[in-house]
Amino acid sequence: MHVGRPVLRALRATVFAVACVLASLTLHMLAGGAQVRPVTLGLALALTWAGAYLLGRRQRGGELLLAASFAAQYGMHHLFTAGAVPVAAPVAAHGHGDGLGNGLGMFLMHTVVAVISAWWLERGECALALLAHLAVASVGGLWARLFVLLTATPETGSTGLAPVEDEGTLAPRAPFVTIVSRRGPPLVLSVH
Repeated sequence: MHVGRPVLRALRATVFAVACVLASLTLHMLAGGAQVRPVTLGLALALTWAGAYLLGRRQRGGELLLAASFAAQYGMHHLFTAGAVPVAAPVAAHGHGDGLGNGLGMFLMHTVVAVISAWWLERGECALALLAHLAVASVGGLWARLFVLLTATPETGSTGLAPVEDEGTLAPRAPFVTIVSRRGPPLVLSVH
């Protein structure tokens, strides 16, 4: 199973979008931001999902994921600010960007979410790719073993022995087949 398949990409993007947007919204509100409308939250989820889906075609490096996470947090901050539920108190009382205290706090909150999101994505992508590789390797080996066992049954007339070409005798057939997959350039064999 390849991690870039559409169904798996959509599932990964959904999990990431929900976790990232909810963490961002929570910390945005803790830093002094107002509550957002449900439509704004839905828009943030859809945009984050789309970005995660597009980036999920293949495994990405940490630098690209960090840049994408910062861009997403910057966009979410402005989206949450524009889509805030109107309140009776003035916006300046909520500290959006005017003073160093809350403006800096808002910046730090979104920065924390961006760094954690990028780290989580990179670690999660590595873990998912490893799990998918192990699952495919395990299932592939299982099918090969099953095929060998099923082809050596008495119903098919097989004796479980394979002919040896040079002696004309029969040698025992191995019950399991081992498949070794190595990455890298092929070995160069010298002929003397």
